[in-house]
Amino acid sequence: MSIIVFGSINIDLVVTAPRLPVAGETLLGNNFFQVPGGKGANQAVALARLEIPTQMVGRVGTDSFASELLYNLANSGVDSSNVSIDETVSSGVAIIAVDDRSENQIIVIPGANGRVNQEDVEQLSDLLPNSTALLLQFEIPMAAVVAAAKAAHQAGVKVILDPAPAQSNVPDELYALVDIITPNEVEAGQLVGISVNNAESAKEAAAVLLQRGVKCAIVKLGAKGVVCATAEETFFVPAFAVQAVDTVAAGDAFNGGLAAALYNGMSLHQAVVWGAAAGALAATKAGAQTSLPDKFTFDAFLKERGVLKDEV
Repeated sequence: MSIIVFGSINIDLVVTAPRLPVAGETLLGNNFFQVPGGKGANQAVALARLEIPTQMVGRVGTDSFASELLYNLANSGVDSSNVSIDETVSSGVAIIAVDDRSENQIIVIPGANGRVNQEDVEQLSDLLPNSTALLLQFEIPMAAVVAAAKAAHQAGVKVILDPAPAQSNVPDELYALVDIITPNEVEAGQLVGISVNNAESAKEAAAVLLQRGVKCAIVKLGAKGVVCATAEETFFVPAFAVQAVDTVAAGDAFNGGLAAALYNGMSLHQAVVWGAAAGALAATKAGAQTSLPDKFTFDAFLKERGVLKDEV
């Protein structure tokens, strides 16, 4: 059995400069680097590094980035045999400029991610009989997200939705197809139309999401912890205290840890603790996929923080 991730695969092209340019200005920068990204690929890598059998379904283009992206997935332990190569567009690209104050400007070109459609959903559907969960995000067309959730729901496969990037126009029908939704505070606020900035407002947002049909709402509050609500219970898990360097992909790491614990048969409470631990570890290193912890590092962190691996 495996977990399927259906979503975006990007290459991030990052430049650093003392400050961000104004319109029409040319600046000399400091550094350039390119790293694999995309929320779908990030979550797949997060799972695979925790030694969970993981299938990635999505699209890349035919450019030179595609081979790098596919190699990185395979090198991280992700089965990428169901990633399609779209010959009509580029791979997904994010062009990111960061200044000395860590302010940034980002231009995202969806490329092949924007062409994910029913064909990809049908490819995903073939994998469902041998899967326990499907992870989704919002960096591919909404129609494909809804269709994939519908297919998984009908197959009895758990649907875990990370509603990012934040959106306010989510189709009503999607909520009832979702087993677990995992917004951060910004995304939760966008979804329900209230300001979410602490545990109490997170509980209010979670209650609204449950009313809309999701079975479990988990609101990630970063360093302020995590609120989890179901029809039976609502509980709070404090954040792990770490020296944060870069929170990029911390949310993706959370979903990886959460899904990994559930795959291993752990309780919902323990799965949220695992998610919080994975997210905290990711925040201690720079970059997206470069920050995602491997199983050895993750197990050592849990032991160091007094979390029993087999606690349920």
